[in-house]
Formats: sequence, structure tokens, C-alpha cells
Amino acid sequence: METTRRPVLTLALTAMMAAVIALCSWIAVPAAVPFTLQTFGVCCALLILGGKRGTLAILVYLLLGAVGVPVFASFSGGIGVLLGATGGYLMGFLLMGLLYWLITALLGEKLWVQAAALVLGEAVLYIFGTAWFMTVYTRSTGPVDLAAALGWCVWPFLLPDGIKLALALPVAARVKKLIRF
Repeated sequence: METTRRPVLTLALTAMMAAVIALCSWIAVPAAVPFTLQTFGVCCALLILGGKRGTLAILVYLLLGAVGVPVFASFSGGIGVLLGATGGYLMGFLLMGLLYWLITALLGEKLWVQAAALVLGEAVLYIFGTAWFMTVYTRSTGPVDLAAALGWCVWPFLLPDGIKLALALPVAARVKKLIRF
């Protein structure tokens, strides 16, 4: 019984965390530049499930969106969203997960390691997403310089994303105690 229960539980928790990421992407916080809770969901998936399963939850989320399920911000979906100007930030979540997985596999799952892995993952997300944005924006609209791209896509999100990351740590720790898998 125990040998069949663990894979089923892992599958269910992975699917649940993909759904949590989707739910978080639909929650928009109004501000000068509105933002979603997507990053919070991604951080929670990685912290609760660990690097391997958390990255798998992110991949499931992206694949659902790619085939048209409206799991992205503003209830959008489809390959066009992933290939659009902000698609690099969505795909950057996968890079964030892979980096988190690598760092925690090498250094363990101590709180400081998890926090550092999330911060570094967020930096990779911003770098990849901004490079993608600049490429797509330049092809569709015209040249954009790095300062403008950072002003539109990174600076307004640093504080909110830092807060989401900081909140994900205690929330995930609490949830992880409850599910014990």
C-alpha cells in the first residue's frame, strides 16, 4: 500500500501546486504597475515540494498555459502568451525552479539556502525575462534600451516580489508541516 501511495500523493501535490500557481496568477494587486501573486505561487511550489517536484509543478503550469488553458495572468493562455513580450518571465519561472533544484541539491534545504536559491532564481528570472522582452519588443515595436526595459519590467516589481518571497518562506514551512510527505 505504501509503495503505491507515495507516487499518487506526489502526483496529486504536484498538480495541486500547479493549480495554486494558476490561482495566484489570477490574483492581481492594483498598483501604479499592477502585479500578480504568481511569484508567490512559484516560490511556495518550490519550498513545499522541493526542487524536483516544484519544478515539475511549474512545468505543468506552463504546459497547461501553452495548450490554451487560461492559467496565466488575466485568465489568458496559449502559446502566443509564452511567445509574447512577457513570455520570457513565464518561462523564467522554469529556470528559477531548475536553479533552486540545483542549489538545494548541492547545499541542502536549510532556510538560508532556500532563501538564497529563491533570490538567485528571481535574478535569473529577471535577466532571462528582460532579455526576452527586449528581443520581442524590438521585433514587434522597435528598439528599446536596457534602461527602459528595466524601468518597465523589473524595477517596479523588485519590492513586491521581495515581499512575496519573504511571505512564501513561513507560509510554505507551515503547509509543509501539515502535509508531511
